[in-house]
Amino acid sequence: MNHPVAADVRRLHSVWEVRGSAAKWSLVTSAATFLFVAFVLAVPFLATADEPVDAVTMQRVYDEVKTPFKYGVVIRGDTTNQLVDCPNIFRRDGKWFMMYVAITGKVGYETFLAESDDLMNWTKRGKILPFTQSGWDAWQADGGLALVNPEWGGDASVESFKGKYWLSYIGGAMQGYEPDPLSVGMAWTRDPTKLTEWTRVKENPVLTPCDPDVREFERLTLYKSTIIRDKAKSLGAPFIMFYNAKYKNGYERIGMATSKDMINWKRFGTNCVVANGEEKRNGMSGDPQLVKMGDLWVMFYFGAGWKPKAFDTFAVSRDLVNWTKWEGPHLIEPSEPWDETYAHKPWVLKHDGVVYHYYCAVGNAGRVIALATSKDLKAKAAEAK
Repeated sequence: MNHPVAADVRRLHSVWEVRGSAAKWSLVTSAATFLFVAFVLAVPFLATADEPVDAVTMQRVYDEVKTPFKYGVVIRGDTTNQLVDCPNIFRRDGKWFMMYVAITGKVGYETFLAESDDLMNWTKRGKILPFTQSGWDAWQADGGLALVNPEWGGDASVESFKGKYWLSYIGGAMQGYEPDPLSVGMAWTRDPTKLTEWTRVKENPVLTPCDPDVREFERLTLYKSTIIRDKAKSLGAPFIMFYNAKYKNGYERIGMATSKDMINWKRFGTNCVVANGEEKRNGMSGDPQLVKMGDLWVMFYFGAGWKPKAFDTFAVSRDLVNWTKWEGPHLIEPSEPWDETYAHKPWVLKHDGVVYHYYCAVGNAGRVIALATSKDLKAKAAEAK
Protein backbone atom coordinates (compact mmCIF):
# COMPACT_ATOMS: atom_id res chain seq x y z
CA MET A 1 0.00 0.00 0.00
CA ASN A 2 1.78 3.15 -1.25
CA HIS A 3 -0.84 5.80 -0.47
CA PRO A 4 0.93 8.83 1.14
CA VAL A 5 -1.41 8.78 4.13
CA ALA A 6 -0.67 5.12 4.70
CA ALA A 7 3.06 5.81 4.60
CA ASP A 8 2.73 8.57 7.17
CA VAL A 9 0.55 6.40 9.37
CA ARG A 10 3.10 3.55 9.23
CA ARG A 11 5.83 6.02 10.18
CA LEU A 12 3.80 7.38 13.08
CA HIS A 13 2.97 3.84 14.23
CA SER A 14 6.67 2.95 14.42
CA VAL A 15 7.35 6.14 16.41
CA TRP A 16 4.56 5.29 18.83
CA GLU A 17 5.99 1.79 19.33
CA VAL A 18 9.37 3.24 20.31
CA ARG A 19 7.90 5.91 22.55
CA GLY A 20 5.45 3.44 24.03
CA SER A 21 8.22 1.24 25.28
CA ALA A 22 10.11 4.19 26.69
CA ALA A 23 7.22 6.10 28.24
CA LYS A 24 4.79 3.19 28.80
CA TRP A 25 1.99 4.82 26.86
CA SER A 26 -1.34 3.15 27.24
CA LEU A 27 -2.95 1.40 24.26
CA VAL A 28 -5.98 3.67 24.52
CA THR A 29 -3.87 6.85 24.39
CA SER A 30 -1.86 5.64 21.39
CA ALA A 31 -4.99 4.59 19.51
CA ALA A 32 -6.71 7.95 20.13
CA THR A 33 -3.70 9.93 18.92
CA PHE A 34 -3.30 7.55 15.96
CA LEU A 35 -6.89 8.10 14.82
CA PHE A 36 -6.73 11.89 15.26
CA VAL A 37 -3.51 12.26 13.23
CA ALA A 38 -4.82 9.86 10.56
CA PHE A 39 -7.87 12.12 10.24
CA VAL A 40 -5.92 15.35 9.79
CA LEU A 41 -3.59 13.62 7.32
CA ALA A 42 -6.48 12.44 5.18
CA VAL A 43 -8.76 15.50 5.03
CA PRO A 44 -6.37 17.98 3.27
CA PHE A 45 -6.21 15.88 0.08
CA LEU A 46 -9.53 17.54 -0.80
CA ALA A 47 -8.20 21.11 -0.41
CA THR A 48 -5.31 23.31 -1.48
CA ALA A 49 -2.98 25.07 0.93
CA ASP A 50 -4.38 28.58 0.42
CA GLU A 51 -8.00 27.58 0.95
CA PRO A 52 -9.51 28.05 4.43
CA VAL A 53 -9.32 24.98 6.63
CA ASP A 54 -12.77 23.39 6.76
CA ALA A 55 -14.99 23.69 9.82
CA VAL A 56 -14.92 19.96 10.57
CA THR A 57 -11.11 19.94 10.79
CA MET A 58 -11.09 23.09 12.92
CA GLN A 59 -13.53 21.46 15.35
CA ARG A 60 -11.40 18.31 15.47
CA VAL A 61 -8.35 20.39 16.37
CA TYR A 62 -10.26 22.21 19.10
CA ASP A 63 -11.52 18.92 20.54
CA GLU A 64 -7.95 17.61 20.57
CA VAL A 65 -6.34 20.60 22.31
CA LYS A 66 -9.01 21.89 24.70
CA THR A 67 -8.13 21.93 28.41
CA PRO A 68 -11.25 22.48 30.53
CA PHE A 69 -9.62 21.65 33.89
CA LYS A 70 -7.69 24.47 35.54
CA TYR A 71 -4.98 23.02 37.75
CA GLY A 72 -3.85 26.32 39.25
CA VAL A 73 -0.69 28.38 39.69
CA VAL A 74 2.62 26.59 39.06
CA ILE A 75 5.17 29.45 39.08
CA ARG A 76 5.03 32.62 41.19
CA GLY A 77 7.36 35.58 41.62
CA ASP A 78 9.97 35.41 44.36
CA THR A 79 8.49 38.54 45.94
CA THR A 80 5.23 40.45 45.69
CA ASN A 81 6.85 42.94 43.30
CA GLN A 82 8.12 40.25 40.89
CA LEU A 83 5.83 39.32 38.00
CA VAL A 84 6.39 36.15 35.94
CA ASP A 85 5.34 35.53 32.35
CA CYS A 86 5.74 33.69 29.03
CA PRO A 87 6.32 29.95 29.72
CA ASN A 88 8.25 27.79 27.22
CA ILE A 89 8.51 24.05 27.96
CA PHE A 90 11.00 21.44 26.75
CA ARG A 91 12.26 18.03 27.83
CA ARG A 92 15.72 16.55 28.10
CA ASP A 93 17.04 13.35 29.68
CA GLY A 94 13.65 12.56 31.20
CA LYS A 95 13.29 15.92 32.96
CA TRP A 96 11.08 18.85 32.05
CA PHE A 97 12.36 22.41 31.87
CA MET A 98 10.56 25.74 31.67
CA MET A 99 12.09 28.90 30.29
CA TYR A 100 10.13 31.89 31.59
CA VAL A 101 10.61 35.61 32.17
CA ALA A 102 10.20 37.86 35.19
CA ILE A 103 10.13 41.59 35.87
CA THR A 104 11.11 42.84 39.32
CA GLY A 105 10.26 46.29 40.61
CA LYS A 106 9.07 47.39 37.16
CA VAL A 107 12.66 47.58 35.90
CA GLY A 108 12.39 45.18 32.95
CA TYR A 109 12.15 41.54 31.93
CA GLU A 110 14.94 38.98 32.37
CA THR A 111 14.87 35.27 31.48
CA PHE A 112 14.90 32.35 33.93
CA LEU A 113 14.91 28.55 34.06
CA ALA A 114 12.85 26.08 36.14
CA GLU A 115 12.64 22.26 36.15
CA SER A 116 10.06 19.57 36.92
CA ASP A 117 9.66 15.81 37.04
CA ASP A 118 5.89 15.77 36.43
CA LEU A 119 4.92 19.00 34.59
CA MET A 120 2.95 20.19 37.64
CA ASN A 121 5.49 20.82 40.41
CA TRP A 122 8.24 23.22 39.36
CA THR A 123 11.52 24.21 41.00
CA LYS A 124 13.17 27.49 40.02
CA ARG A 125 16.79 27.23 38.94
CA GLY A 126 17.77 30.84 38.35
CA LYS A 127 18.57 33.48 35.74
CA ILE A 128 19.96 32.68 32.27
CA LEU A 129 19.60 35.98 30.36
CA PRO A 130 20.18 39.06 32.56
CA PHE A 131 20.27 42.78 31.81
CA THR A 132 23.31 44.10 29.97
CA GLN A 133 22.71 47.57 31.50
CA SER A 134 24.05 49.21 28.33
CA GLY A 135 23.25 49.41 24.66
CA TRP A 136 20.08 48.60 22.73
CA ASP A 137 19.03 45.82 25.18
CA ALA A 138 20.19 47.41 28.43
CA TRP A 139 17.01 46.81 30.46
CA GLN A 140 14.91 44.23 28.58
CA ALA A 141 15.93 40.57 28.07
CA ASP A 142 12.66 38.67 27.49
CA GLY A 143 13.65 35.28 26.00
CA GLY A 144 11.79 32.48 24.25
CA LEU A 145 13.28 29.09 23.37
CA ALA A 146 13.83 28.25 19.69
CA LEU A 147 13.62 24.93 17.80
CA VAL A 148 11.48 22.94 20.23
CA ASN A 149 10.19 19.82 18.50
CA PRO A 150 6.75 20.92 17.20
CA GLU A 151 5.36 17.40 16.68
CA TRP A 152 2.09 17.15 18.57
CA GLY A 153 2.42 14.46 21.23
CA GLY A 154 6.14 14.31 20.49
CA ASP A 155 9.12 14.27 22.81
CA ALA A 156 9.27 18.08 23.37
CA SER A 157 13.02 17.99 22.81
CA VAL A 158 14.93 21.07 21.75
CA GLU A 159 17.09 20.92 18.62
CA SER A 160 20.55 22.40 18.24
CA PHE A 161 22.02 24.11 15.19
CA LYS A 162 25.77 24.13 14.61
CA GLY A 163 26.28 22.69 18.09
CA LYS A 164 24.35 25.50 19.78
CA TYR A 165 20.90 25.86 21.34
CA TRP A 166 19.11 29.10 20.57
CA LEU A 167 16.65 31.59 21.95
CA SER A 168 15.20 34.80 20.57
CA TYR A 169 14.48 37.65 22.93
CA ILE A 170 12.83 41.04 23.19
CA GLY A 171 15.45 43.68 23.91
CA GLY A 172 15.05 47.32 24.85
CA ALA A 173 17.15 50.19 26.19
CA MET A 174 14.65 51.64 28.65
CA GLN A 175 13.32 50.47 32.00
CA GLY A 176 9.68 49.61 32.58
CA TYR A 177 7.05 47.18 31.37
CA GLU A 178 7.90 46.63 27.68
CA PRO A 179 8.57 50.30 26.83
CA ASP A 180 8.77 51.20 23.12
CA PRO A 181 10.73 50.62 21.02
CA LEU A 182 11.61 46.94 21.39
CA SER A 183 13.64 44.79 18.98
CA VAL A 184 14.52 41.11 18.59
CA GLY A 185 17.90 39.62 19.49
CA MET A 186 19.38 36.13 19.43
CA ALA A 187 21.42 34.23 22.01
CA TRP A 188 22.84 30.71 22.32
CA THR A 189 24.23 28.17 24.76
CA ARG A 190 25.86 24.75 24.57
CA ASP A 191 23.42 23.21 27.06
CA PRO A 192 19.95 24.69 27.67
CA THR A 193 19.55 22.81 30.96
CA LYS A 194 22.59 24.44 32.60
CA LEU A 195 22.27 27.51 34.78
CA THR A 196 24.70 29.64 32.77
CA GLU A 197 24.26 32.96 31.01
CA TRP A 198 23.41 32.59 27.34
CA THR A 199 25.72 34.28 24.81
CA ARG A 200 24.22 37.11 22.80
CA VAL A 201 25.27 37.22 19.14
CA LYS A 202 27.37 40.18 18.03
CA GLU A 203 24.97 40.86 15.12
CA ASN A 204 22.15 41.89 17.51
CA PRO A 205 19.57 43.21 17.15
CA VAL A 206 18.53 40.94 14.29
CA LEU A 207 15.12 42.56 13.67
CA THR A 208 14.09 46.11 14.59
CA PRO A 209 11.17 48.46 13.87
CA CYS A 210 13.63 50.71 12.02
CA ASP A 211 14.88 48.18 9.44
CA PRO A 212 14.63 49.21 5.75
CA ASP A 213 12.26 46.31 5.02
CA VAL A 214 9.97 46.93 8.01
CA ARG A 215 6.27 46.47 7.27
CA GLU A 216 3.36 48.70 8.20
CA PHE A 217 2.22 46.61 11.18
CA GLU A 218 5.63 46.61 12.95
CA ARG A 219 6.92 50.17 12.81
CA LEU A 220 6.85 50.85 16.55
CA THR A 221 7.77 47.69 18.51
CA LEU A 222 8.48 43.99 17.97
CA TYR A 223 7.29 41.58 20.66
CA LYS A 224 7.48 37.88 21.50
CA SER A 225 8.84 35.49 18.88
CA THR A 226 8.96 31.74 18.35
CA ILE A 227 11.21 29.90 15.91
CA ILE A 228 10.59 26.53 14.25
CA ARG A 229 12.67 24.45 11.87
CA ASP A 230 10.94 23.64 8.59
CA LYS A 231 13.01 20.76 7.25
CA ALA A 232 11.18 20.90 3.93
CA LYS A 233 12.31 24.53 3.47
CA SER A 234 8.87 25.22 2.04
CA LEU A 235 9.44 28.98 2.33
CA GLY A 236 13.01 28.86 1.01
CA ALA A 237 14.83 28.66 4.36
CA PRO A 238 14.91 26.14 7.21
CA PHE A 239 14.19 28.52 10.09
CA ILE A 240 10.92 30.42 10.43
CA MET A 241 10.17 33.04 13.07
CA PHE A 242 6.67 34.17 14.02
CA TYR A 243 6.32 37.28 16.16
CA ASN A 244 3.77 39.91 17.12
CA ALA A 245 4.39 43.58 16.57
CA LYS A 246 2.62 46.95 16.49
CA TYR A 247 2.67 50.32 14.80
CA LYS A 248 0.43 51.86 17.46
CA ASN A 249 -0.60 50.97 21.00
CA GLY A 250 -3.37 48.41 21.28
CA TYR A 251 -3.09 46.91 17.78
CA GLU A 252 -0.73 43.92 17.57
CA ARG A 253 -0.54 41.46 14.70
CA ILE A 254 1.58 38.39 13.92
CA GLY A 255 4.12 38.32 11.10
CA MET A 256 6.94 36.12 9.83
CA ALA A 257 10.64 36.13 9.03
CA THR A 258 12.98 33.42 7.71
CA SER A 259 16.65 32.59 8.14
CA LYS A 260 19.28 30.15 6.91
CA ASP A 261 21.64 30.59 9.87
CA MET A 262 19.56 31.75 12.91
CA ILE A 263 21.29 35.14 12.81
CA ASN A 264 20.45 36.88 9.55
CA TRP A 265 16.66 37.22 9.24
CA LYS A 266 14.59 38.25 6.23
CA ARG A 267 11.00 39.33 6.61
CA PHE A 268 8.57 37.07 4.77
CA GLY A 269 5.67 38.60 2.87
CA THR A 270 4.44 42.15 2.70
CA ASN A 271 2.05 42.01 5.64
CA CYS A 272 1.07 40.11 8.77
CA VAL A 273 -0.37 36.57 8.63
CA VAL A 274 -2.69 36.67 11.66
CA ALA A 275 -4.71 39.72 12.70
CA ASN A 276 -7.85 40.44 14.69
CA GLY A 277 -9.76 43.65 15.31
CA GLU A 278 -9.09 44.85 11.75
CA GLU A 279 -12.31 46.85 11.43
CA LYS A 280 -11.44 49.19 14.30
CA ARG A 281 -7.68 48.56 13.97
CA ASN A 282 -7.63 47.72 17.64
CA GLY A 283 -6.88 44.43 19.37
CA MET A 284 -3.91 42.25 20.19
CA SER A 285 -2.89 38.90 18.68
CA GLY A 286 0.40 37.72 20.12
CA ASP A 287 2.86 35.28 21.67
CA PRO A 288 2.51 32.61 18.96
CA GLN A 289 3.49 28.97 19.54
CA LEU A 290 3.41 26.39 16.73
CA VAL A 291 2.78 22.64 16.78
CA LYS A 292 2.44 20.13 13.93
CA MET A 293 -0.53 17.74 13.71
CA GLY A 294 -0.10 15.49 10.70
CA ASP A 295 0.19 17.95 7.81
CA LEU A 296 -1.56 20.72 9.72
CA TRP A 297 0.24 23.52 11.53
CA VAL A 298 -1.55 24.84 14.61
CA MET A 299 -0.66 28.26 16.00
CA PHE A 300 -1.65 28.94 19.60
CA TYR A 301 -1.76 32.65 20.42
CA PHE A 302 -3.42 35.10 22.78
CA GLY A 303 -6.11 37.63 22.00
CA ALA A 304 -7.12 40.82 23.77
CA GLY A 305 -9.01 43.99 22.96
CA TRP A 306 -11.12 42.65 20.09
CA LYS A 307 -13.11 40.53 22.54
CA PRO A 308 -13.54 40.98 26.32
CA LYS A 309 -10.50 40.52 28.57
CA ALA A 310 -7.50 38.42 27.45
CA PHE A 311 -7.63 34.77 26.37
CA ASP A 312 -5.90 32.06 24.33
CA THR A 313 -7.10 30.76 20.97
CA PHE A 314 -5.60 29.20 17.83
CA ALA A 315 -5.36 29.22 14.03
CA VAL A 316 -4.61 26.41 11.57
CA SER A 317 -2.58 26.33 8.34
CA ARG A 318 -1.35 23.84 5.76
CA ASP A 319 1.50 26.01 4.43
CA LEU A 320 2.56 28.26 7.37
CA VAL A 321 1.39 31.33 5.43
CA ASN A 322 -2.40 31.10 5.05
CA TRP A 323 -4.12 30.76 8.43
CA THR A 324 -7.71 29.96 9.34
CA LYS A 325 -8.67 31.42 12.71
CA TRP A 326 -10.76 29.47 15.19
CA GLU A 327 -14.02 31.29 15.86
CA GLY A 328 -15.36 28.99 18.58
CA PRO A 329 -14.87 28.93 22.37
CA HIS A 330 -11.60 30.23 23.77
CA LEU A 331 -9.02 27.67 24.83
CA ILE A 332 -8.39 29.58 28.07
CA GLU A 333 -10.19 32.60 29.46
CA PRO A 334 -10.59 34.27 32.88
CA SER A 335 -12.68 32.16 35.26
CA GLU A 336 -10.74 31.72 38.52
CA PRO A 337 -9.51 34.16 41.17
CA TRP A 338 -5.89 33.76 40.02
CA ASP A 339 -6.73 34.56 36.35
CA GLU A 340 -9.78 36.80 36.73
CA THR A 341 -8.10 39.67 34.86
CA TYR A 342 -6.04 37.90 32.16
CA ALA A 343 -5.60 34.29 31.05
CA HIS A 344 -3.23 34.45 28.09
CA LYS A 345 0.16 33.78 26.42
CA PRO A 346 0.03 30.02 25.71
CA TRP A 347 2.43 27.12 25.68
CA VAL A 348 0.58 23.90 24.88
CA LEU A 349 1.87 20.32 24.73
CA LYS A 350 0.57 16.76 24.89
CA HIS A 351 2.27 14.09 27.00
CA ASP A 352 1.04 10.62 27.92
CA GLY A 353 -2.42 11.38 26.63
CA VAL A 354 -2.82 14.61 28.63
CA VAL A 355 -2.82 18.11 27.11
CA TYR A 356 -1.02 20.71 29.27
CA HIS A 357 -1.79 24.37 28.61
CA TYR A 358 0.53 26.77 30.44
CA TYR A 359 -0.37 30.44 30.43
CA CYS A 360 0.25 33.78 32.09
CA ALA A 361 -2.49 34.43 34.64
CA VAL A 362 -3.24 37.79 36.23
CA GLY A 363 -5.56 37.95 39.21
CA ASN A 364 -5.49 37.82 43.00
CA ALA A 365 -2.02 36.22 43.02
CA GLY A 366 -0.45 38.89 40.82
CA ARG A 367 1.10 37.95 37.47
CA VAL A 368 1.89 34.23 37.62
CA ILE A 369 2.16 31.15 35.41
CA ALA A 370 -0.80 28.80 35.61
CA LEU A 371 -1.76 25.45 34.12
CA ALA A 372 -4.92 23.97 32.61
CA THR A 373 -5.21 20.35 31.44
CA SER A 374 -7.41 18.08 29.36
CA LYS A 375 -7.90 15.72 32.31
CA ASP A 376 -8.63 16.58 35.93
CA LEU A 377 -5.17 16.06 37.39
CA LYS A 378 -6.05 17.89 40.61
CA ALA A 379 -8.82 15.40 41.37
CA LYS A 380 -6.54 12.53 40.41
CA ALA A 381 -3.85 13.78 42.80
CA ALA A 382 -6.41 14.12 45.60
CA GLU A 383 -7.59 10.55 45.05
CA ALA A 384 -4.01 9.32 45.22
CA LYS A 385 -3.68 10.77 48.73
